[in-house]
Amino acid sequence: MSSKNLIAELEHELVSTAKLLDRVPADKLNWQPHPKAMTLGQLAHHVATIPGRYLTFASEGNTSLEILTQHPSPKDKDEISDSFKTSCTQAKELLKNTGENWENKSWNLTKNGSVIFTLPIPLFTRLLVFNHLFHHRGQLSTYLRTLNIPLPSIYGPSADENPFA
Repeated sequence: MSSKNLIAELEHELVSTAKLLDRVPADKLNWQPHPKAMTLGQLAHHVATIPGRYLTFASEGNTSLEILTQHPSPKDKDEISDSFKTSCTQAKELLKNTGENWENKSWNLTKNGSVIFTLPIPLFTRLLVFNHLFHHRGQLSTYLRTLNIPLPSIYGPSADENPFA
């Protein structure tokens, strides 16, 4: 799988992600649906940064579990928006510049300096960039629905928005 083929898919998914992130209410960033859950701000920031952050991890070839599982709280909604713009640009650049041996490279997750597991970069990209983004974007839509925020169309009509009407 060529990394170049993923750019168009990423660009398509970033449109829906942007629409969802735009709906995040600035005054509810500390809200969380359960004490064990991320706050709305942490989740929105995580969604905003997944493409660039995780493709950087792939490019570097190694990531510690401690770094991988950090979910910082943004200071405000502007930080989420700015992080998303940076992440989008960074992700597209990383995919454009992967090189010919991209398919033969691997990524390692480490804990206390020891490798926990290894994934080929193309599989890492599918699982921990794309699928991970979709998973957390789905969580974000549930958070917003719980807060009674109208949801945008993502893959078709939502209960609040019909792009085909």
